Amino acid sequence: MIRTILNILWFILGGWLSGLLWLLGGLILAITIVGLPYTGAAWRIAGFAFWPFGKEIVSREIVAGKSDLGTGPLGFVLNVIWFVFAGWYIALSHLIIAFAEAITIIGIPFAIKDFQLALIALAPIGREVVEVRR
Repeated sequence: MIRTILNILWFILGGWLSGLLWLLGGLILAITIVGLPYTGAAWRIAGFAFWPFGKEIVSREIVAGKSDLGTGPLGFVLNVIWFVFAGWYIALSHLIIAFAEAITIIGIPFAIKDFQLALIALAPIGREVVEVRR
């Protein structure tokens, strides 16, 4: 029940915009062809940005139980390229929002989710969004 209320408040207070921007970013990456490896990651992040409560971001290696291209050396190189061209300033924007939210007591849960978005914005390749079962 609390997750649903938090997700609705998140969505109304800006989650819809964050999710749409991640979707748009993924679309632009897909159009460029060179950005195709990042498209799936951007769209996974969009799903998290729309409804983050009750979800966590983990390494795909943990989910699959084995390493793959995105969690190995190629994923590292792709994450470095991502960080240089897009990740640092996307993460910075989420951090600025998180600090503004954290100033108020009611904004702390939202600040935590924006901080998680900042972390995944730094290096999205090889990461997965999973439902939390509690």
